[in-house]
Amino acid sequence: MSELINNREHHIPEQTRRQELLKEIIKELHQGKSVEEVKARFEEAVGDVTVSEISQLEHALMEEEGIPVSEVQRLCSVHTAIFKGSIEEIHAPHSGQPEDQPGHPVHTFKLENREIERLLNFTISLHIDKFMKHDEEEIIFKLVEDLNLLLDVDKHYSRKENLLFPYLEKYGIYGPTKVMWGVDDGIRAMIKEIKANLMNYNSDKDTMKMDLDRMIKEVNEMIYKEENILMPMALQKLTEDEWVKIAEESDEIGFCLTAPNEKWIPARAPSPETVYANTATVETKGEGKDKANDGAEAGEAFSTPQGFVKFDTGVLSVGQLEAIMNVLPVDLTFIDENDVVRYFSHGERIFARTKAVIGRTVQNCHPPQSVHIVNELLADFKAGKKDVEDFWIPFKDKFVFIRYFAIRDEDGRYMGTLEFTQNIAPIRALEGQKRIMS
Repeated sequence: MSELINNREHHIPEQTRRQELLKEIIKELHQGKSVEEVKARFEEAVGDVTVSEISQLEHALMEEEGIPVSEVQRLCSVHTAIFKGSIEEIHAPHSGQPEDQPGHPVHTFKLENREIERLLNFTISLHIDKFMKHDEEEIIFKLVEDLNLLLDVDKHYSRKENLLFPYLEKYGIYGPTKVMWGVDDGIRAMIKEIKANLMNYNSDKDTMKMDLDRMIKEVNEMIYKEENILMPMALQKLTEDEWVKIAEESDEIGFCLTAPNEKWIPARAPSPETVYANTATVETKGEGKDKANDGAEAGEAFSTPQGFVKFDTGVLSVGQLEAIMNVLPVDLTFIDENDVVRYFSHGERIFARTKAVIGRTVQNCHPPQSVHIVNELLADFKAGKKDVEDFWIPFKDKFVFIRYFAIRDEDGRYMGTLEFTQNIAPIRALEGQKRIMS
């Protein structure tokens, strides 16, 4: 009987066997075993683990085993400690590869990571040492300034979440993106909380140092996960044209502590003008040349696509309609009846939007922690329980009013949801009256 069992095991695909072993080990961590208790078994039973297997593991834990995203996020740092040194791609040579060329998104991510590491492991660490010796106001202010700089990591994480994650999801990779986005949000919140505690310092040096050390550890761990799990996986999946599009749209979100000093234009990729034309134009019949009935003459610097839209109250060219939508001092985003993002305006942007979100489900455009709110709102709209929902929040130097409207056809059937976002701080500040032009 044992021989039969061994024969069956022999015929189990190696990748499947390794996945099951990995899953068992992570589940043991989930059940409370320590890293040291499972590390020896991991090294003996699994050996080198690949990036794709980590991706499949995280997906399996959530989808097949029912472990919630929040729990996988909690385990993420623990199992990273086990995986360190076992990922075969860590030392893979990349000399001469596109991702080593300035301007390539991966090159830029790594460039930023080096700056983040310098800030964390040199500047902030030095100031922590001084703080522990003398917790004076001057050194506290230096730490606050350091954290103000570190908050720039939001741009690094936002490019990852709004540009890279949508492409990975198109290839069916969801687990790592959900887990990593949640950890990113945890880091953002941690930095803000520590900064607030420093600004209201209560003389508890030991607790402050513990919090700062934990922050440094978490951000360093994220750098490790990006460069040894996320980036290699993305480089395996994404096409050159997709990387070009990510590079082209990165400026809209911005960069962290540094920026690429040149554009990345690979020899086989389309020119920037072609990329812009392919990603930015509205798909209509006869687009590409201006005609007199568009209100534009040949040779003008700005050209619009052909086509007209007939409303009950008038007719607009596609170019006129797009110009109107983009001049409105609000953010507009429309998702269809299947929760897929179909359109956003280029008006007064408040929250980051890139063209990569088009065709993405709205649930994957939000951090895992807030998806349940999105789903509840959409469920109410689809069931006809609500037609509008409003939120308002302070955000940086703005006061943001966010409105959601259920869009329905003449028969009341649900067609989608419109998100309307506006900075109303200037409106709230109005007083008196104004009756003449300035």
